[in-house]
Amino acid sequence: MRPTLLLAAALALACGPAAAQGIRNAPPPRALETAAYVFAAANVCGYRIGTAPFEALLARYQVTIEDVRPPRGPFGAKVQTIFTLMSNQMMQNRDAACRAVAGEYGPEGTVVPGILLPADAAPPAKQ
Repeated sequence: MRPTLLLAAALALACGPAAAQGIRNAPPPRALETAAYVFAAANVCGYRIGTAPFEALLARYQVTIEDVRPPRGPFGAKVQTIFTLMSNQMMQNRDAACRAVAGEYGPEGTVVPGILLPADAAPPAKQ
């Protein structure tokens, strides 16, 4: 067999499972940055992430939490890299950064309220 034909056959076998799952485009960079920002704020400031509002925000970008969950999601490694950079930057001026993210994503946030909740807040009851 010719090497080109052999390579094509190997790629077809390797790509079979991926084609069965459906090929997706990468999420918009803004979705990855937003996920990393929320994760960094929770890490640096000690907030708890409100799952339902966070998933609703990601859904606006046609992204699920499983897509961006570091390091397991398909784009988790990229989110983890952005998360590390943002966490380090937030730690430079922790108090101001925590006030800023609380104003944007806190319980009364101006961007999307309820994503970042105080750590001492009780989680919502399961129904």
